[in-house]
Amino acid sequence: MSVARHRGSAGFTSSRHYRTFLKYRAIVGFLALPLALYAVFVISPYLQAFSYSFTDWSGLSSDMNVIGLRNYQRLLDDPLFWTALWHNVILLLALPVLVLGLGLFFAFMLNVGGRGTGTDAVGGVRGAHVFKVIYFFPQVLSVAIIAVLWQYVYAPRGGLLNGVLDAVGLASWEQDWLGDPRLALICVIGVMTWTSVGFFVVLFSAAMASIPGEIYEAALLDGANRMATFFRITLPLLWDTVRTGWIYMGIIALDGSFAVVHIMTVNQGGPDHSTLVLTVYLYNKAFRDGQAGYAAGVGVALLIVTLVFAAVVMRLGRRERLEFA
Repeated sequence: MSVARHRGSAGFTSSRHYRTFLKYRAIVGFLALPLALYAVFVISPYLQAFSYSFTDWSGLSSDMNVIGLRNYQRLLDDPLFWTALWHNVILLLALPVLVLGLGLFFAFMLNVGGRGTGTDAVGGVRGAHVFKVIYFFPQVLSVAIIAVLWQYVYAPRGGLLNGVLDAVGLASWEQDWLGDPRLALICVIGVMTWTSVGFFVVLFSAAMASIPGEIYEAALLDGANRMATFFRITLPLLWDTVRTGWIYMGIIALDGSFAVVHIMTVNQGGPDHSTLVLTVYLYNKAFRDGQAGYAAGVGVALLIVTLVFAAVVMRLGRRERLEFA
């Protein structure tokens, strides 16, 4: 009896192992091609850029010599690199605060800021769907079109902004917006904020729509005002979405500023390097100055800054998860 029982249990175990093998073989079969494509088109370029950063490759020929860490030593002594990095840090600090703050404010006003209708104590403003479309409109335009449009808005002669100031009697406020080193980076931040807010209005609106209205009704019955409900209810329940948006906006600040700066500003990063960012500096070194090896070193530095930023936000933004039934 014991021998038969042992054989039966051994057969059951082998059958279970076989089913597990078939399951994982199917999973590997489905994932093999996507992972191979990801490795070729995503991982491989990163590894190539990392290897090129140890060479003096010009990018214009196949000749290159291994020079070790010389490109990274040059980065440490390059004042333009530190200037570009500082501008990226400014964007990294300003853009998430402006974009996420405005996105949360507009989404809250559209979804909870109106008067309730019927039996609902809270509700969105009238025409909220129309406002969401208007806010989201910049997302359907390409970054190149947006940069060109705002270049004309900021134009010192015939520009929309100076024209409006002149029309309302504030001609003394007219500026050469993109030609003034003190104002150029602020103008870039304004354009990037205008471009990105609409996406987060829609994102936060969708997240707020999943919060039961009874929670807001109970808070209002207890005497809470709109500001209290925002900080005590809405923000804690949307915290995971806000943290993800913070990382996304940080990546845009580090990487997505290239097109706006390259197209809109004077001499792609001017005047006087006042709008120079790392991506534009990398582009100039690789394609204008023929220093692809050094540009790869700049790219590796940008990758490290991005990873550090994402890790810091994930660590500092970690908190107890709040859920609602």
